[in-house]
Amino acid sequence: MKFLILACVAAVAVAAPQYSYDGPRAVSSEEREFVPILKDDRVHEEDGTYNFDFETANGISFSQAGSPDGDEDAVIKAGEYSYTAPDGTEIHLTYVADENGFQPQGDHLPVAPEFPHPIPQFVLDQIAFAAEEDRKRSRSDNSNEISGLYGHPN
Repeated sequence: MKFLILACVAAVAVAAPQYSYDGPRAVSSEEREFVPILKDDRVHEEDGTYNFDFETANGISFSQAGSPDGDEDAVIKAGEYSYTAPDGTEIHLTYVADENGFQPQGDHLPVAPEFPHPIPQFVLDQIAFAAEEDRKRSRSDNSNEISGLYGHPN
């Protein structure tokens, strides 16, 4: 009996899927594309301020400037970068990173809808229906407590 159980466990272990990861494929020097760096200017001042500009022949450019904020190791940064996406779209992004966090701006970024957005009529109808139910319930309960939760939104 023990042999049968051991055989079943061994069969399940052998039948289990074998996952493996081969890692990224090594690229030979013949397959690599050489992209010349056209511009690489870097300035670091003793007070902690810095700026750099970087540009390559394939259209990638990156520019950033920063300075210490005075707080604990905080640096305020502003910059921009641009490149061509794989689908051919030109991407250009500007940003500021300060005490309010990273604040990017670019035409390719999604935009939240404006608020306050218009309230659909079915929502207003439901609010009116709920308020009417409260009025009916308060009359039948002989209670003067009407819920203040319902009302036309401002």
